[in-house]
Amino acid sequence: MKKLATLFFISLLAVVLTACGGGKASSDGDKAKADSKEITITHELGKTKLTQDPSKVTVFDFGSLDTMEKLGLSNKVAATPKQNLPSYLKAFDTDKVKDAGGLKEPDFEAINETGSDLNIISGRQSDAYDKFSEIAPTIYLGLDTSNYIASFHANVEKIGKIFGKEKQAQKELDKIDTQIEKVKASAPKGKKGLIILANDGKISAYGPGSRFGLIHDVLGVEPVDTSIKASTHGQSISMEYISDKNPDYIYVIDRGAAVGGESSAKKTVENDLVKTTNAYKNGKIIYLNPEYWYLSGGGLESVKEMVKEVGDSF
Repeated sequence: MKKLATLFFISLLAVVLTACGGGKASSDGDKAKADSKEITITHELGKTKLTQDPSKVTVFDFGSLDTMEKLGLSNKVAATPKQNLPSYLKAFDTDKVKDAGGLKEPDFEAINETGSDLNIISGRQSDAYDKFSEIAPTIYLGLDTSNYIASFHANVEKIGKIFGKEKQAQKELDKIDTQIEKVKASAPKGKKGLIILANDGKISAYGPGSRFGLIHDVLGVEPVDTSIKASTHGQSISMEYISDKNPDYIYVIDRGAAVGGESSAKKTVENDLVKTTNAYKNGKIIYLNPEYWYLSGGGLESVKEMVKEVGDSF
């Protein structure tokens, strides 16, 4: 009888412990569920509801990809376009990250297969926003170049909010703000600059408010021509135009080098007419890193390097 009582007690204790263990697992699951917070991100193309700290993200905006890497979020990237991936972001060219197609030709079948919790897109994919949204919550983080720094700040802050990295994001932004103020203070007074995009033997000019207008609008380089209209493809110009305007600084972005084509900017730009300018005579034709300026502008790393390049030109 005593033996039976002992066995009964042991069995009862096992049941109680199992119940307690099951309760704890259930409790942990409930806690995790409660901790998952739904947030709303307002962006240029609408308002998007998503669960905070998504685990799988498809990133089509290289500036955002840059920012995510800087904030230690590389493990969240499930897919990205790999064809024109900037060399400094090559860590994402791995089997762990699916190729999501081209910047202008997304592979929606591949994107759907990733099972992403969030898609991040920018200007080149804006027309396909609805199609992206059918697959997963989608936010647009393209830059408003007419208000570059405010737009850059807003995009970084949104990424910080989505992943619970607000403090780290603000810390990085503060560093860049300090860097900008130093460069702006060192900008030469009375000297004027011209920004050009070289593309297969053709050149286009960009002024204030343009996609490369950071040089004028934020960093204090006076434009040699204030009448250049802001547009995606720039204002087509001739070599005679450059000679006539006679800029003190010429900033060149080589599109061919950015998209994997032939790098011909130097050959195109430095002809006899351009050699008459103050910029050429004083060694102030600056060939900017096309990956930062053409492909991934608006990231924490790219903006830092863009500001540095202009500052170094002074």
